[in-house]
Amino acid sequence: MLQNFFILCSGADATILKTCSEGERNKYAGIGATVFFTAIMAFIASSYALYTVFDRVYTAVFFGFIWGLLIFNLDRFIVSTIKKKNSFRSELLQASPRIVLAVIIAVVISKPLEMKIFEKEVNQVLLEQKNELTLANKQQLALQYTPEVEKLNRDIATLKGEVATKEAETNALYDTYISEAEGRAGTMLLGKGPVYAEKRQKHDAALAELAQLKETNAQKITAKEAQIAALNTEYAEVVKSSQPIIDGFDGLMARINALGELPWFPSFFIFLLFLAIETSPIIAKLLAPKGEYDLKLEDGETALQTWVAQKVHQREKILATDTALNEKIYGEIAEEEAVYAYKKEKAEELMRLQADAFHDMQVKRL
Repeated sequence: MLQNFFILCSGADATILKTCSEGERNKYAGIGATVFFTAIMAFIASSYALYTVFDRVYTAVFFGFIWGLLIFNLDRFIVSTIKKKNSFRSELLQASPRIVLAVIIAVVISKPLEMKIFEKEVNQVLLEQKNELTLANKQQLALQYTPEVEKLNRDIATLKGEVATKEAETNALYDTYISEAEGRAGTMLLGKGPVYAEKRQKHDAALAELAQLKETNAQKITAKEAQIAALNTEYAEVVKSSQPIIDGFDGLMARINALGELPWFPSFFIFLLFLAIETSPIIAKLLAPKGEYDLKLEDGETALQTWVAQKVHQREKILATDTALNEKIYGEIAEEEAVYAYKKEKAEELMRLQADAFHDMQVKRL
């Protein structure tokens, strides 16, 4: 039963194989088993690849099953249409388009399995790429907020600078009136005279202005710091909302690109493995000698070709014979019609003569 199933997978004529030896049946059962297991590998590979796209097991398995059936049908068609001939060169020329198709199928099958085999390495590459994307995303978003934040910081520094300048002026006035009271500057007189009172008044006025400036600038600085805090909060929210997009950067194309970042040597040998599996039925048929099945299949096909050629030849002969007979028959009919026309003409002429003679006779009697 299993042998019959694999023979069915090989695309060979089971009726002819039943009349062949057991070795011939085993050969085509082996070819069919290769076709079947290649389709199984295609199903597994495509299911994994589609799972990375849809993130749903049942959807990936369903479409993977469809893809496996497609590969099975293609392989079965490729193997079943290669006919053994007496020339290896002609067989190779006949199989060359199928070998190219087998290479394409091998590439399609091997890539998803490579991603699964090297999943840890691919995840490491993806992690590095995600980190780079995160940094680049933060830098790109910061370009939208940094100029405004820097402007607000400059405004705060300016406001603090105004307060510092006013404090320096007030402190200078304080030193001036203290020096005047101590007799170290100004009038050089010890004590609190009129000059001291004037300088003390200037200091007190400046001190009041400083207090007012501190209060006003403190309110402005608080408002600008609140704006900075709001911008920083907005920046953090934008970064947070865009991070899931970066975290989801692990689709099929991203994994294929990440796989391309890995050393090519292991991937190349995995590709060669699947290429060998995919092309093995074709290579087996090309290298195998012309067997009993091939001879019987050729005998049946040539017998059919001979029968068809005979039928075509017979139809051509019948057509030629019918054409010749029709020409002869219609030719004879055409000749008989000519004789009839001639006889008719002579009869009409005779009747005219008789009519004329009868007319002359009647005239004479009158």
